[in-house]
Amino acid sequence: MSGEDLENEIIELVDDDGNVIKFKLLDVTEYKGEKYTLLLAAEPNDEIAEDEVAIFRLNEAEQILEPVDDDGLLQEIFDFYQQEADEEEESGEN
Repeated sequence: MSGEDLENEIIELVDDDGNVIKFKLLDVTEYKGEKYTLLLAAEPNDEIAEDEVAIFRLNEAEQILEPVDDDGLLQEIFDFYQQEADEEEESGEN
């Protein structure tokens, strides 16, 4: 799967009320031995802003996304992802 395929992939998640929320897959990153997906709202709504990133733990064995309840961990993952993206950008410019 190429990077372009990832950007066009829509993931549908169901919230606690049974509503389907569509996300675009931004990226998958590995942090401390776990894989996490970074998702952007495909259809922004009252609960999720257009530029808000949702992060879920990727359970590859069961092919499911698990919510991450630890706000500190979520921030660490996001910071790590941004640092990785910045490093990739810098190395690409040389």
